[in-house]
Amino acid sequence: MRKPLTKPRKEAAQERSRATVDALIAATARILVREGFDKASTNRIAAVAGVSVGSLYQYFPSKEALVAAVIERHQQDTLRIVRAELAQAANQPIERGVRTLVAMAVKAHRIDPKLHRVLAEQIPRVGKLEKVETFSRENYALFKAYLESHRQEIRAVDLELAAFVCVTSIEALTHTAVLHQEIASGEETEALIDEVTRLVVRYLTG
Repeated sequence: MRKPLTKPRKEAAQERSRATVDALIAATARILVREGFDKASTNRIAAVAGVSVGSLYQYFPSKEALVAAVIERHQQDTLRIVRAELAQAANQPIERGVRTLVAMAVKAHRIDPKLHRVLAEQIPRVGKLEKVETFSRENYALFKAYLESHRQEIRAVDLELAAFVCVTSIEALTHTAVLHQEIASGEETEALIDEVTRLVVRYLTG
């Protein structure tokens, strides 16, 4: 079975072209949230965006390419938060730093949570669409760098493996709590952050 094309046909260079691409990406996101992946056709996306299907195909060869663009934009928004919070945590001792990172994960999942849930749960894993996650490989590398800079505070452990265990655990717990509405109040959020922090710190310090 031939894989759908997930790369844009061309980059939007002019302001008008960028506005068209932005409208198409925004329309795709709205349809994914309201109607789901299966209902997101190129005709439907073009209609919601207020552009012709011909204009859509100038930039995107398929709906999968549009979904990939939505994913990329969502991840860029998330990554901005991650980088800022990691920079803040860089010089914090391990318990405080981990708590900062767990709180960051909750915050990141609250960026358009309905869209994130659709992206994580409905999208077929094809090509670029495989990359539906809050934490990219860059984030694993950033967390590993944080652990390296605090080596004296943690037990002897393979840092690459430790970064994988910690980030995957934080991602899974905060994803489920936020996207499935397991936490509804500020107090519940703080309690979750405390418990996940305790889990990760105890793993790291033994």
